[in-house]
Amino acid sequence: MSDLEYIYGLHAVQAMLERAPRRVKQLEVQRGRLDARMQAVLDLAAGAGVDIERVLPDVLDRLADGGVHQGVVAQVTPSQLWSEDMLGSLLDKLDGTPLLLVLDGVTDPHNLGACLRSADAAGAQAVIIPKDRSASLSPTVRKVACGAAETVPLVAVTNLARTLKQLQQRGLWVVGTAGEADQLLYQVDLTIPTVIVMGAEGAGMRRLTREHCDYLAKLPMAGGVSSLNVSVAAGVCLFEAVRQRTAS
Repeated sequence: MSDLEYIYGLHAVQAMLERAPRRVKQLEVQRGRLDARMQAVLDLAAGAGVDIERVLPDVLDRLADGGVHQGVVAQVTPSQLWSEDMLGSLLDKLDGTPLLLVLDGVTDPHNLGACLRSADAAGAQAVIIPKDRSASLSPTVRKVACGAAETVPLVAVTNLARTLKQLQQRGLWVVGTAGEADQLLYQVDLTIPTVIVMGAEGAGMRRLTREHCDYLAKLPMAGGVSSLNVSVAAGVCLFEAVRQRTAS
């Protein structure tokens, strides 16, 4: 089983069983838990021919490494990050107007998971991260993403600035978020093929990333805090694109 990884939590496991059942090799389920949400997961597992083992809570605690497992842990084949070449193939096949999210050095797995969830909800076609100095796919990311980690391609690139330049050459416009920007996000046309770039927690975008943005934009901040959590800001930005595209 050393070549397998674990995901946990009812929503994350259910999403995996619905979207990629062949990757699920076994479920570890808490003995005695028979509520409706657990039964839905068990029915999906039975339909996919997945082995189910009833275990004590301390076994689940150990497998989830302290995470909140809600009584279920799935052993799954490891997921693969998308490559830069795969991103190009994805864009070649798109029918609609591209909307991509770039996270420049977001290291908190909870924030990455939340950003994936927002990207999925907003219909973004991919989330792009640098290979270095960034959170990557993990059980925590999957749980926070609530299934979005199985539907939204997470693309890890070696050189983020180079990737942005390649996206610009494909006709996408890069919008970076920065608190010192002169214009509000609401003044930027997001109905065109768009890449929204969010900086790291605290530090913001790196210099080279900023230099490859076509526009810089900010969110209006009326209160005493200077910025939003990166996952909250990403959701606001993505759904502003959705609003504009729906209105148009």
